[in-house]
Amino acid sequence: MIARRQVLAELASAGVLRGRRWILRNVSLTLPAHTISAVIGPNGSGKSTLAKLLTGQIWPSEGSARVHDGKRLVAAGTGRSAVRVVQPSAPLDFESALTVRQIIWTGFFGTLGLYQRPTRTMQRRTDALIASIGLQQVGDNPYGQLSTGERVRTLIARAMAIRPRLLVLDEPTTGLDLLAREQVMMTIGRVVRRSRNTAILLITHHVEELPPQTKQVMILARGKVIASGEPSAILTGQTLSRAYGVKVEVHHRHGRYYTTVHPHAWREL
Repeated sequence: MIARRQVLAELASAGVLRGRRWILRNVSLTLPAHTISAVIGPNGSGKSTLAKLLTGQIWPSEGSARVHDGKRLVAAGTGRSAVRVVQPSAPLDFESALTVRQIIWTGFFGTLGLYQRPTRTMQRRTDALIASIGLQQVGDNPYGQLSTGERVRTLIARAMAIRPRLLVLDEPTTGLDLLAREQVMMTIGRVVRRSRNTAILLITHHVEELPPQTKQVMILARGKVIASGEPSAILTGQTLSRAYGVKVEVHHRHGRYYTTVHPHAWREL
């Protein structure tokens, strides 16, 4: 099923060398349209480096990183206009008085401030995005007064304004409480259902943060691929134990995955 969909981004035997150390080595990943893919791994596993390759922030030392520019796959460094990143932990200096609606408008222009008037088409697109992710009640509220979860959902809507070919969500639920986390996951699920020409890459530490629509998962550790494939085959106690260096148990309910570490394993840490 995945192979038949248009490929919108890919890594092919990609690696990043810094000094004498390989930060990432021999990583291959295909990101099809209308699909959520996820990269999971502990701190220092290479997740952020992988994201930088696909967003064109760095070039691979070996292999290739490519994204679709609307016509064909091109080097990620030259196709950055087709990519959007949501990274809530990164500082974004929006004016706090801008409303949710205005923040989304800035996504059309690629600016942090609003210096141009959106067209009617842009305004209709914004209204549709606000409705699709459930922000109608705060659509005209100042960004500075939003909860953290509402801000993340606003940033996702802003990123989707231009219908990017690749949407990278870098730990979008970090620091959120249970309800806010679930609202963000709901938003991701709705985005993929409505965006047939976008590939979504979710980067996270926790399998609990994977929406049920996730089609493929890559597990990284120490810059290398531990396993890659469909969630049911990859999200096992064996693979996650190898990645995190502690005995992990995996549970699967209602299309979601959950992990636990038995306190007996603490003696091995």
